Amino acid sequence: MKKSLIMILIILAVLGVGLYFLLSPEVPKLITTFAECVAAGNPVMESYPRQCRADGETFVEEIGNELEKNNMIRLTSPRPGQTVSSPLIITGEARGNWFFEASFPVMITNWDGLIIGEGIATAEGEWMTTEFVPFKAVLNFNSTSTATEYSKRGTLILKKDNPSGLPENDDALEIPVVIK
Repeated sequence: MKKSLIMILIILAVLGVGLYFLLSPEVPKLITTFAECVAAGNPVMESYPRQCRADGETFVEEIGNELEKNNMIRLTSPRPGQTVSSPLIITGEARGNWFFEASFPVMITNWDGLIIGEGIATAEGEWMTTEFVPFKAVLNFNSTSTATEYSKRGTLILKKDNPSGLPENDDALEIPVVIK
C-alpha cells in the first residue's frame, strides 16, 4: 500500500511538472542585435543605416565605417551585410589620392579576422585627380567553415594605398559581409 501511494505521488508530480511547462507562458527571447530585432518581426525604420525598435530599445544595422569614409571612397557592390562568394566583384569610386599607380589593395577577412583573400582594385579612369574615380576589383577567396551564423560573418577591407608606409597616411573602408 505504501509503495503504490509513493508511485501515485511520483506520477502526479511528473504530470504536474509537465502541465506547468505545457501551460506556462513562453519566455520572450532577449533581443541584443539588429538582426535578432528584425527576425522577431519588429518594425524597421527605413533610414541609413536601418534601425529596428524592440521593447523601447533601438538597434542599428552594422554598416562598418561606410558613412565616415563616404567623402573618400564609395562602394557600389557589395553592400554592407550582403552575402558574398568567390570570385567577388567589387565596384565603386574613390578619390584619386586613395590610389597609387592607379591601384589600391583589397582584402576579405573571416569572422576571426584572418585574411582569406587579397587582391588589387584598379582605377577605371584617370586617377591623378582629387575627384572620384571608378574602380573595380575581382577578389578570390577561400570561404572557411560557415556552419553557424556567427562564423559566416566577415569584413571586406579596401585600403588606401600608402607607399610611404607612414601610419598617418593609412586609411581603410571596412564593411561587414556574410560569407557564403
